[in-house]
Amino acid sequence: MDADTASAPASVFSSTEDPAFRVFIDSLSYLQLDEVALVRDAYAFAEAAHSGQKRYSGEPYITHPLAVAGALAEWRMDAQAVIAALLHDVMEDTAVTKAEISRRFGKQVAELVDGLSKLDKIEFQSHQEAQAENFRKMLMAMARDLRVVLIKLADRLHNLQTMSAVRADKRRRIATETLEIYAPIANRLGLNKIFRELQDLSFQLIHPLRARVIGRALKAAHGNRRELLTRIQDNVNVKMTSSGVAAKVFGREKSLYSIYRKMEEKRLSFSQVLDIYGFRVVVRDIPTCYLALGALHSLYKPVPGKFKDYIAIPKVNGYQSLHTTLIGPYGTPIEVQIRTEEMHHVAQEGVASHWIYKDAEQSGADLQMKTAKWLQSLLELQSGTRDSAEFLEHVKIDLFPDEVYIFTPKGQIMELPRGATAVDFAYMVHTDIGNRCVAARINQELMPLRTELKNGDQVEIITAAHANPNPAWLAYVRTGRARSKIRHFLKQMQHEESAQLGENLLNQELEHLGIGVAEVPTASWEGLVRDSGNRSMKEIYTDIGLGKRIAAVVARRLLATEGGGAIDELPRLSTVVIRGTEGMAIQLAPCCMPLPGDPIIGSIRKGQGLVVHTHDCPSIRKSRSSEPKKWIDVEWQPAEGKLFEARVRVTAKNARGVLAAMAASIADAGSNIENVSMEEKTPGLYTTLQFTLQVSNRSHLARVMRSLRLIPEVVRITRVRGE
Repeated sequence: MDADTASAPASVFSSTEDPAFRVFIDSLSYLQLDEVALVRDAYAFAEAAHSGQKRYSGEPYITHPLAVAGALAEWRMDAQAVIAALLHDVMEDTAVTKAEISRRFGKQVAELVDGLSKLDKIEFQSHQEAQAENFRKMLMAMARDLRVVLIKLADRLHNLQTMSAVRADKRRRIATETLEIYAPIANRLGLNKIFRELQDLSFQLIHPLRARVIGRALKAAHGNRRELLTRIQDNVNVKMTSSGVAAKVFGREKSLYSIYRKMEEKRLSFSQVLDIYGFRVVVRDIPTCYLALGALHSLYKPVPGKFKDYIAIPKVNGYQSLHTTLIGPYGTPIEVQIRTEEMHHVAQEGVASHWIYKDAEQSGADLQMKTAKWLQSLLELQSGTRDSAEFLEHVKIDLFPDEVYIFTPKGQIMELPRGATAVDFAYMVHTDIGNRCVAARINQELMPLRTELKNGDQVEIITAAHANPNPAWLAYVRTGRARSKIRHFLKQMQHEESAQLGENLLNQELEHLGIGVAEVPTASWEGLVRDSGNRSMKEIYTDIGLGKRIAAVVARRLLATEGGGAIDELPRLSTVVIRGTEGMAIQLAPCCMPLPGDPIIGSIRKGQGLVVHTHDCPSIRKSRSSEPKKWIDVEWQPAEGKLFEARVRVTAKNARGVLAAMAASIADAGSNIENVSMEEKTPGLYTTLQFTLQVSNRSHLARVMRSLRLIPEVVRITRVRGE
């Protein structure tokens, strides 16, 4: 969709007189004559449909779809894609229907145009929600036909090129969206040329002043450094010739946005960024790439650890090249990329190279297979995520440009984003492996699951039958797939646990009213489900467990359904028995950290389940007195083996070995130290330490504290309540 559409009185616009149209038709020489005739018909159809519409710049609206179709023609796309580009806005901006397009130009063209049309008939609560849902639709259309995204990217590029007449806030919003979503997609599909253009145009729209300053500085720097650049290029050309390597050598321009990002991220000055020179060496075939590398390394010294072989292990978007960094004249760092002509085409045009260059057909087909695999993974994410905004978050994570390459125990290579952990790898292998993983063997060494993976690591995942995902994993996983699968499992688990808690609460309430669960007729249960709007009794249990319904009210409705009347007076809610091991359906309040043995009380919180506090917790005093009906009596049920966190603060004299003595005392009392922090109270005399311990109940904590008091250097010990 065009970013700056405006309606205006009909204007005279003859396609036969327009030079842009004639240039466009001339660029279609690669198509059959009958296909060119169909493109002409599509242009006339679009011109008529958009008659009377103008862009904010004052140009006739048809200039926009014509420019988008022109970009598709540059990529030598097929006639269907070019026609869809000409018609890409007619369903959204005019009265033309999908059926009409299908009848005139074929079903595939209609599907392409439909995939590009936005969901403007649906009401959304916010712009973010609309953006997320539109993006979801585009990706699903992409998965069906890759040409959708190529048209969409050409559409976005032309919008950015012609946005001067649009309001400044709208320009910034569209440019930001481009940087966050569309530019990374172009990069992910290997469309390097359009990726750089989208980045630079967006940067100029978001930060126009910074872009102008860097642009002027870049122009001046080229003039000042021309002599050194020419000298390096001449030396490389001479070396290639003397080594018998036929090569084209040319300098590599840095884009405005890449310079800006490097300055920001690495806190570098402009001159420091420009001190690194970039060159590209293009040769005939793969063996010659390695010969050229050897020649360069004999000309200038290579920087250790700065060589990357993307030919042997291509990037996930199909990119292939040898990368090396050399130390040139006067200690100047030189970054060199070595590649074949075919690799250069793929590097510039990515998936579009399949259409542009017939000699790149095999690599293009391989790249399309990789792209299809990535799109399939997006479909899997979409199927597990109902929330469009959450789906968009997952996809943004997966658009992270840098990859690390990891080996499975069988030698298979898997690509993951930089910073990915063993958990990400486990979910990449299989969802069940991720859900059951407990540890990882990285390069034959046992390592924690949160370990970040490095290029070339060999990873083996260790699983256990009864293991489950940990909510803490969400803090360090990097892939959208892992994040989505963990959240899905936790939601399912929370619903299962909430359903069990809700059933227990309702059964206890019924028994408290003097009615056994088995005595309630089936018709009463069915009537309750029907009247409540839920699909099953399990959903009602889940709602009770999550605090969306009150067990007492549900019990009253159930009995009213059974007896035909209502129970006027309900006794107080009965005591709920908990073990503290129920999971997410029952939460132990962090403000008072209750332990088995502590007198406790609970409150059903909407969306949280049952939250348990100690009776004397200061944070609930006001609520207990003002809203007594919200509180439920809760008791501990004896449970063996479960450990709970408790905190103690210990003040001790500074003496050699006192910390070791405390650690030994805690261990002797059968407790584990989860965390310890130290705070010097009076310099040189006393130190206060705070321990987070694992204990089974209140009595166990008391034993640990008594054991610590026996240490002569300990002068004070207290249990810590609250966070």
